[in-house]
Amino acid sequence: MPDPLSQLLASRGWLMADGATGTNLFNMGLASNVAPELWNIDQPEKVRRLYRDSVEAGADLFLTNTFGGNASRLRLQGAAHRVRELNRTGAAMARDIADAAGRTVVVAGNIGPTGEIMAPIGTLSHARAVEMFHEQAEALKEGGADVLWVETISSAEEFRAAAEAAHLADMPWCGMMSFDTAGRTIMGVTSAQLSALVERLPNPPLAYGANCGVGAADLLRTVRDFVASGNERPIIAKGNAGIPHLEDGHLHYDGTPAVMADYACLARDLGVRIIGGCCGTTPAHLRAMREALETRPAGPRPSLEEIAARLGGFSSVGNGSRESPLAR
Repeated sequence: MPDPLSQLLASRGWLMADGATGTNLFNMGLASNVAPELWNIDQPEKVRRLYRDSVEAGADLFLTNTFGGNASRLRLQGAAHRVRELNRTGAAMARDIADAAGRTVVVAGNIGPTGEIMAPIGTLSHARAVEMFHEQAEALKEGGADVLWVETISSAEEFRAAAEAAHLADMPWCGMMSFDTAGRTIMGVTSAQLSALVERLPNPPLAYGANCGVGAADLLRTVRDFVASGNERPIIAKGNAGIPHLEDGHLHYDGTPAVMADYACLARDLGVRIIGGCCGTTPAHLRAMREALETRPAGPRPSLEEIAARLGGFSSVGNGSRESPLAR
């Protein structure tokens, strides 16, 4: 029996994913020095509200509050021994919300990077990375996640480790990198290299793409490169709601709901199949995105000039693979 995400992708031209996790939990009172995953136990009603807000805003897919739920990152909070508890609980709450939606809503078990640098540059071995990702994946599976959602990865080595963990857990998965350094990840991976990498994996993801990064315009420039690669695997775009600015000691994103609605339609017209938001994206942004996707007719594939004009330009001249004349 195909998984729910594969079924939706087979029947729909596009799907809308959710928005930010951290931004929305901070708005509910999460302190910056507290791991969001701890709220799965300590503030479950607020986490349920996060999930419910996404579904009510129209998301077809939403992420569990488990981005930093691996042993390495939880160790910083003295909670490395709570990986199974926090991930299983986060997924189980999401399962309840999805099942009550009255329509098919996919629970994506969120897995972020370990926070360590992999060998040979760093000290994290492939085997240990797989072990940590697998521990998290099994807990998310136990809690009821439909797919694993691996995101914000910066190195090919860590991407491979997450893929192996998904295979060990016998779970379908999606994989994203964050291209935030002139069109490359912080470890130097280009969009073209990611497109090639996913096809070389023994168990390629259901869909792949980019999340977070600098801003929505930069992310869509990366998406254009995915399309140009010739890789026909479904593409994911989960861009930030504009650029963050520090105001009164807090980060605020300058992307309005109207801008994110434009971003969503540009992504659809590029051929993106799963469209969502990342940092700064609130339910208000999601509602505007859903309305735009449903009411605005599809258009031709947008040019870089159109993307820059509608979303505010690019943060760098280069896109990591070749030079572009368009800069912020």
